Amino acid sequence: MIEEPYRWVEAIANRREYIETQLASGSPIIALGYADGILLFTVGRQKLFEIYDRIALGAIGHPGDIERLRMAAIELASSEGFTRSAADVSLRRLAYYSLSPVMKNAFEQIYGAPFLARLLFAEIGATPEDDLFLCVEYDGAISVSQAKNKNSRFAVLSGSKAAAEQMEEFLRHEHGDGEELSTALQLALDAWTLGQSGATERNEIPSREQIRALRAERQGDVTIEAAVLDRKTGSTVRYRPLRETELANLTTA
Repeated sequence: MIEEPYRWVEAIANRREYIETQLASGSPIIALGYADGILLFTVGRQKLFEIYDRIALGAIGHPGDIERLRMAAIELASSEGFTRSAADVSLRRLAYYSLSPVMKNAFEQIYGAPFLARLLFAEIGATPEDDLFLCVEYDGAISVSQAKNKNSRFAVLSGSKAAAEQMEEFLRHEHGDGEELSTALQLALDAWTLGQSGATERNEIPSREQIRALRAERQGDVTIEAAVLDRKTGSTVRYRPLRETELANLTTA
């Protein structure tokens, strides 16, 4: 009996190491505020999703686990919107009272399968200061970025914490309020390049020129996926995927 707590802690540590290894190759995702809303950006397919009117999701991990969590989020949001009102659907409630407990429980039940997924949510508000960026880890841990400060209107996901930290540091220095969508997309592509490259092995952040050089090497064989939560649209549904023609124009350096 004395050994049981130790065995559980050891099993959790092994499980965490396993999940981190599985997620290490995931393509980074960036959510970035711009003048008219929020941009969600990644490289790859089927990694960005609409959840409900004002809420969007980006995820890295196992496709089956991502789909299960996506459907759980949609079902809860739809149920809340139907029984109450669309205005009552809240990202905080969705994360804190539904997804986080489910992911935490799956992670800690060592005889069951955990979720191999990291989730990034963005919720657009009436004003930029009301925008919300929220990440849920595979163990249920939540990190929140409320867009109250000038340099906090973004969030990132990456396969490793070191890459995510360097991407965040880069965006804190380079991202500003009121950027046009074209500028925001260029910045998101630079942040993705930084998170995907081996540049994170160094302590310093590469210059924009170095990042652009890395980007030129990689951009030819990548498929960009991007979407926006548009504050200026007249529709209640704010989510809109960007078309290939838009991306072709926007990503021209």
